[in-house]
Amino acid sequence: MKPPFIITVDGPAASGKGTIAHRLGALYDVPVLDSGLLYRAVGVLTQRAGKDLDSEQDAGAVALRLTAAMLDDPAFRTRGAGECASRVAVHSAVRLALRELQLAFAHTPEGAVLDGRDMGTVICPEAPAKLYVTATPEVRAQRRWKQLRGQGEQVELAEILADIRKRDERDGGRADSPMVAAADAVLLDTTEMTIEQATDAARRTVEAARARWETS
Repeated sequence: MKPPFIITVDGPAASGKGTIAHRLGALYDVPVLDSGLLYRAVGVLTQRAGKDLDSEQDAGAVALRLTAAMLDDPAFRTRGAGECASRVAVHSAVRLALRELQLAFAHTPEGAVLDGRDMGTVICPEAPAKLYVTATPEVRAQRRWKQLRGQGEQVELAEILADIRKRDERDGGRADSPMVAAADAVLLDTTEMTIEQATDAARRTVEAARARWETS
């Protein structure tokens, strides 16, 4: 029996990968996992419980109790939640606790789109279609600044750029499952692209991968 067709979309914050992932999910009528939301939830819930984000034991205990039913809290999508996520994501205990949840989602019979930082390298290295979406830190900061301003958060662009660079360093430098492009991922640099152009480029990459998958 042929395994499900899985699309992984990895890359740094504000690269456009989340929007691309959801558009691909709609195009192929398959569920989309925002794995970053899992880490955001763990970070916010750890902080809310008065625990230490930098404690592997504290954050790991929260991750073990996380379920899909707990992910609707709007607090998980704030700027602060992103910073919390980056801090708890360095812990191996957190990553291990969330791995089974991600694997179960990925291997549904209809297939899935997985949005994250280690989807194509750790969670589903066997995925037939892999994208690594990126853009310059300056462009990503501008995008995130506009998004946050639209949500009513009063932040300075310079602060967002500093956050982006700090998160890139933390996500790319962690010992367990660092953010890195899979060797067989197609690099999609969206710096000079509109989201429509980026989505179309991603679609063409996935179509080529799907054609190979169907004949394999």
